Amino acid sequence: MATGQGTLEFDFGAFPGTNEAEVTVTGQAAISATSKVELYLMGDDFTTGTGAHTVSDHRYFASLCQPVAGTPTAAAGFIGYAYCAEKLQGKYKARFIWAD
Repeated sequence: MATGQGTLEFDFGAFPGTNEAEVTVTGQAAISATSKVELYLMGDDFTTGTGAHTVSDHRYFASLCQPVAGTPTAAAGFIGYAYCAEKLQGKYKARFIWAD
């Protein structure tokens, strides 16, 4: 059973974009250095504002990029990484869960 959960946004920047993005997730006071973190994508997610992407874009995101989590820092959070086969632009949402 998951102890913590939430969302994050990878920002690949403006044109021409980049193949990689990372985001620091903070505010996870109960996370430990040995917690297991998983990032996953939901087909009905979308982003808003500058660099936004639609639900359809998010469904294709999974075929281009698989996000992964770094080792957690106790009482703080972790870093999410996204490395992609193609250069991407704008923001894509991912979700996370973690447990001990």
